[in-house]
Amino acid sequence: MDRNTSTSGMEGQLRSPSQKVENKHEETVQNPDREKDEPKADMGSKTWADLAGEMKIFLWNPEERTCLGRTAKSWGLILLFYIIFYTCLAGMFAFCLYVMLLTLSPYTPRFRDRVSPPGVMIRPYLNGFTIAFNVSQPNTWQPYVDSMHHFLAAYDDKVQEEKNIECVPGQYFIQGGSDSEEKKACQFKRSLLQNCSGIEDPTFGYSKGQPCILLKMNRIIGYRPGAGVPVSVDCKVQKGNESHLRSVDFYPGNGTFDLMYYPYYGKFTHVNYTSPLVAMHFTDVQKNYLVPIQCSLNGKGIINDLNSDRFLGRIIFTLSIGK
Repeated sequence: MDRNTSTSGMEGQLRSPSQKVENKHEETVQNPDREKDEPKADMGSKTWADLAGEMKIFLWNPEERTCLGRTAKSWGLILLFYIIFYTCLAGMFAFCLYVMLLTLSPYTPRFRDRVSPPGVMIRPYLNGFTIAFNVSQPNTWQPYVDSMHHFLAAYDDKVQEEKNIECVPGQYFIQGGSDSEEKKACQFKRSLLQNCSGIEDPTFGYSKGQPCILLKMNRIIGYRPGAGVPVSVDCKVQKGNESHLRSVDFYPGNGTFDLMYYPYYGKFTHVNYTSPLVAMHFTDVQKNYLVPIQCSLNGKGIINDLNSDRFLGRIIFTLSIGK
């Protein structure tokens, strides 16, 4: 009996690998679900109900009395830490901002060494830099007229006489005192614009096809234009037939910015300051054409030929006057 047992054992050991594979295949055929069940048992897969239960315990564990894995004491400590941290951070930021503001003046800029020569702007300004209308159609030019009246309301003679003073023409109006002291402003009356004042002709020439356009320099604190000589204005056809612009009248005088309106001291101290204007009365412009016009400032220190900035020392706009 021992001999047979040992013989069968030896036979099992002497089986070829192919025979072992065949035996394993037979077992698989007999029980095809065995391989599917074994990995599940090994991986320990969880059902959706198990995951939901674990999530519920994570959100609130009644046994350990924790929320999201932390006790009430732990949450209190971490919240206290962040409150103190962000309070200190905000305090440091506010302190740095306060120190920085102490170095700045609300009345004059600290650095003015790179202030460019002034730019210019026109009125009326409604739909860009194209002023187009038909003389025979009042609804096309009335918006321009309304815009002009609204803009010039601050220049009414009575308003200027009440708020501002008369100054000596031809020289800068330099005022001493501290930066915080309120400065006086010179009168610029609407009547100085003569035919473009809107007093004698409430339509500013638009009803006749001879529009008025106002030009003003941008304000720069402390700037003295012209270096003692008034800055003047001239206009020409920017590109095209020069005969399309045959006549332009300038007001006041010969189209200059008087020195008495400068320097400007800023909006906090120069409260009633009104920028001086030059009115351009286009009395003879070619009708039914788009006429590009360039109006430039001329004076010492004025730059008006910089191609990268169409507003520096000049302004370019288009007139289109229909019959």
